[in-house]
Amino acid sequence: MSKKVSNKKVKSVGYRPRLTKREQEVINNLRNDTSNRVLVIGDVHAPFERKDYLKFCKETYKKYNCNTVVFIGDIIDSHYSSYHETDADGLGGAQELDLAIKSISKWYKAFPDAYVTVGNHDAIIMRKAQTSSIPSAWIKHYNDVLGTPNWKWVTDVVIDDVRYVHGHKSSKARTAAKRDMQSTVTGHYHTDMYVDWMFGANKAVFALAVGCGIDSRSYAMGYMQGGKKEALGCGVVLDSGQTPITVKMNLNE
Repeated sequence: MSKKVSNKKVKSVGYRPRLTKREQEVINNLRNDTSNRVLVIGDVHAPFERKDYLKFCKETYKKYNCNTVVFIGDIIDSHYSSYHETDADGLGGAQELDLAIKSISKWYKAFPDAYVTVGNHDAIIMRKAQTSSIPSAWIKHYNDVLGTPNWKWVTDVVIDDVRYVHGHKSSKARTAAKRDMQSTVTGHYHTDMYVDWMFGANKAVFALAVGCGIDSRSYAMGYMQGGKKEALGCGVVLDSGQTPITVKMNLNE
């Protein structure tokens, strides 16, 4: 007897592996964890950042299930207005700013709610205004210029007793953490990426340097060329400020 075969398509059922009890506990703990899990994005220096740095930071945010974001400063470069020598063949102010705004719009789309600790490059325009005795009332806020209305621009921010600060005034993370006996996260020093622990009689604190995402081949970073290699990566602070991690980029070149 021949078997009649239906022409209807059979819906395939995908294989769903069962989780172990421990694996399910880990997932449940992550779902129920309301502690701060902080992604710390290194110096960006838009528009002179590596074009793969944003993708790397988004992947890191997802990997560690982060819920808080801190840009550690120098999100914009302002090479055209530097107090140091500028490249005579570089972009003019309007051109560079336009490119920076376009670049930062992508960062803002990825991380619309974030702290930004003001770096020395971020502050160049404000400093130039002070040099020229221009009252602050004449100067627009960062958010108005860059189109980032929800970003919180701060000198520093403390989350779970960990201080996040750019580093150009506070000193390197090691120095600041030891001096203040407070866990400290910094950027600014493009070639630094490390975690150091310091132990007192009743307290342990860490120093975290998060690296950066700059493109050292750009003319704005000409001062680095031929010198030390930049540390490309970012930082993560988990467990309510108890677990600092450096995350390096996997480079294809």
